[in-house]
Amino acid sequence: MLSQRETMDIIRCKAYARAGLIGNPSDGYNGKTISAIVKNYSAQVTLYEWDYLEILPSRNDESVFQSIQELSQDVRLHGYYGGIRLIKAAIKGFADYCKNRNIAMHNRNFSIRYESDIPRQVGMAGSSAIVTAAFRGLMQFYNVEIPKRVLPSLILSIEKEQLGIAAGLQDRVAQVFEGCTYMDFSKEVMSNEDGFQCGKYEPLPVELLPPLYISYAAQFGEPTEVLHNNLRFRYEQKEPAVLEAMSKFADLTVQAKRAILSSDAETLAGLMNTNFDTRRSICKLPKEHIAMVETARQCGASAKLAGSGGAIIGTYTDEKMYQQLQAAMTEIGCTTIKPEM
Repeated sequence: MLSQRETMDIIRCKAYARAGLIGNPSDGYNGKTISAIVKNYSAQVTLYEWDYLEILPSRNDESVFQSIQELSQDVRLHGYYGGIRLIKAAIKGFADYCKNRNIAMHNRNFSIRYESDIPRQVGMAGSSAIVTAAFRGLMQFYNVEIPKRVLPSLILSIEKEQLGIAAGLQDRVAQVFEGCTYMDFSKEVMSNEDGFQCGKYEPLPVELLPPLYISYAAQFGEPTEVLHNNLRFRYEQKEPAVLEAMSKFADLTVQAKRAILSSDAETLAGLMNTNFDTRRSICKLPKEHIAMVETARQCGASAKLAGSGGAIIGTYTDEKMYQQLQAAMTEIGCTTIKPEM
C-alpha cells in the first residue's frame, strides 16, 4: 500500500533560456526589443507538499570542491549564492504579492528544488528563468493566478529590489510569453497594471524567423551588472551618444519586426549586425565577445550579442554556412547550436 507522500501531487514547471534578436539592451531604457525563448536549455522547479518549507540545493549550490581553483571558477560562473537566493526571493515575492492583495493562501508547506542547464553568465537569462519557473510552481501549488502581463514586471521588481540585479523587462517577458515576442517599453505605451509598469507585448510567428544560430562560451561570460550599471549611469546623465543609441535600438526593432513579418531574412541580418555595431560604439566590450562576432561574420553569418554576456545570435543562409560557422566557432572555444523556438 502506497503512503500519502508516495501518492502526493508533484508539480514540475519550466522556464526556458532566451535570446535577444534585436533591440537589446534598450529594454531597460524605454526602448523596444524582440526576443525569443531557446528551448534547448531550461530551468525546472519541482515542488510538492511537505511537513515544513524546504529549499533543496542543486548543482549550482555546490559547496565541496576538488581545489581552490575549482572554487574560484565556481564563484566566477555562479557567484557566491548559487540559485537558492533566487528561490527564496521568488517565494517571498509571491507571498508579498498575495498578502498585499488579500489573496488567501492555504497553510500547507512544501519542498522545492530547482535544476538548470542554461549556460551561466552568457546572457541567456538563466537567473530569471529560475525565478519564472518558481513562480509557475507557486501559482499552481496555491492555485493563484497572476495576470500574464503583470508577471514579468513582478519578477523584475523582485530581482531588482531584493537581489540588486540590474536588468530590464525583456528576459521576463520572453520567458512568460514564450515563442517570439515584440516588446515596446516606450514611455507612451507603458501602463500601470496592478501596481506594476507594463509595456506592449506582441507575439510574432516563430515560423517566419529565418535560420538562426546561437554560439556561446561560458569562459567568456560576464554578469549583466558589468554592462548595465555603467550604462544606467550614463543614461541618467543624458550622455548624447547613449541616448542616441537607445533611440536607434528601438528603431532597429521596428524595422526588424517588419522584416520578420515579410520573411525578409537579408534585411533582418543587416539590422542585427547594426545592432551590435551600435552597441559597440557606446560600450567597451570584452575582446572575446568582439572576436565571437567577427568570427561568425567572416563565415558570412550575421551576429550580435544575445544578451549581456558571452553568447551571440545571428542568421545564416544554408547548411553549408552553418557547418563552416560551427567549425570556426569551435576553434575559438564556443559551442554553437540551432535554437529551438
